[in-house]
Amino acid sequence: MNQKASSVQSTPGLFRNHLSWAGAALFIFGLGSTIFLALIDVWGKRPNPYIGIFAYVVFPAILLLGLLLIPIGMLWERRRRRTLAPSAILPYPRIDFNNPHHRRLIAFTLGLSLFLIPLSAVGSYRAYELTESVGFCGQACHTVMGPEFTAFKVSPHARVACVECHVGPGAASYFQAKLSGVRRAYAAIRESYHRPIPSPAFDLRPAQETCEQCHWPEKFFGTLLRTFTHYGYDEENTPRQLDLLIKVGGGSPATGLTAGIHWHMNISNEILYVSTDEKHQVIPWVRLKDGKGQVTEFIARDSTLTADQLANAPRRRMDCMDCHNRSAHTFNPPDRVVNEALLAGKLDATLPYIKQQGVELLSASYASTDEGLKKIGTALDAFYRDKYPALYPAKQNEIRAAVAELQRLYRSNYFPEMKVNWESYPENIGHYYSSGCFRCHDGQHVSSDGKVIRKDCVICHTVLGQQEGKAKIMGGNGTDFKHPVDLGEMTEATCTDCHTGKGISQ
Repeated sequence: MNQKASSVQSTPGLFRNHLSWAGAALFIFGLGSTIFLALIDVWGKRPNPYIGIFAYVVFPAILLLGLLLIPIGMLWERRRRRTLAPSAILPYPRIDFNNPHHRRLIAFTLGLSLFLIPLSAVGSYRAYELTESVGFCGQACHTVMGPEFTAFKVSPHARVACVECHVGPGAASYFQAKLSGVRRAYAAIRESYHRPIPSPAFDLRPAQETCEQCHWPEKFFGTLLRTFTHYGYDEENTPRQLDLLIKVGGGSPATGLTAGIHWHMNISNEILYVSTDEKHQVIPWVRLKDGKGQVTEFIARDSTLTADQLANAPRRRMDCMDCHNRSAHTFNPPDRVVNEALLAGKLDATLPYIKQQGVELLSASYASTDEGLKKIGTALDAFYRDKYPALYPAKQNEIRAAVAELQRLYRSNYFPEMKVNWESYPENIGHYYSSGCFRCHDGQHVSSDGKVIRKDCVICHTVLGQQEGKAKIMGGNGTDFKHPVDLGEMTEATCTDCHTGKGISQ
């Protein structure tokens, strides 16, 4: 018996095998790398999602893999030895506290556990916090999500975390989102993702759980004063100004303040609709149930859907996102961004045709962002050098500033690598560059008793005044909008028939 115990004790430890050694090496590498990057993440001045990914996801996974390989290697070595010499290995490991080697091993294991358990807890929380952060959502897959993240940073919701709308509370929502994220990460690695990213996001949380947590529908009321300034495509970049009162409305049925645009979202009204496209731009059928329970159905005159098709089509209840569909990720058309740059003084309005040239250059098709930035700079400089040689030397600073501003606008709104621009995602607020309100308010949706969803300007607006250059076109009487250009017989035209976002179609 003593001889057997002596031979067992003198046998090399089960740890001495290549698999356990590899596990120990991975464990040491993962532990050291995790601690090093965690310290960088904590003490760094600027949070970096890539450091967080490696510190709290990648290297901890390597650490755990190493820990797992150590016992697997020992079991494999034990089985190998039992096959070679069954009597050389005891049936089960025996711990003897009288053995100094065993005591040191147990003390080391307990000490390592006391160190790893709190480290694991902190790391797990930081990993959760990282994967819920805006930086992780927008920068981890920088090519895929680059357009959305760029637009998000300048949106009115830039301080609202992505997960507030895209994930939701609770463990179930978190794990569902991360499982979907694994599939998307795989697509990103294989570069098999859609260009552009499909929209709308059908798994987006309902507006009642997101928008309405801050924007209380019952508290909407009154009107909003807005001034719109547009610049002409003529040599002088002539400004045109429109002053409007926008009838925001809304309110609570308890107080009787139920009018205006937010009447659509009033809790006493229910609007259902059917769309025939994924982006909800073509709406042939609308159903209104008002606060009194009266139901009215409207069908577009040009609808080709049969009664059975309409009855079986999926119906969506109108909510905030049906109009505010790009509230956090807006890609603006060239006409709008150049107008805003001129109004802010970032483009010099005394540069001849700067509105025309700016819109034309931003609207052009480029193979890559770098190509677009280069061609915008060379083309604008060449235009003034060739067309205005007398003006060119005196306006060097203004031309360089215009080039820099147009390049900034291009980087912020146009992403050829992802095939993203303002046309990729129509915005439904208003009706100037996309159908928006006119999807339903087109004068073509009629009920069985002859009611029509009107498209009269005065339903939502009160025109206070219009001005072109220094000449006042009209003002102060609240009448219909008067177009600054005579439209002739185009009395039923909508804004998008001419205003394409990249110029005015003739």
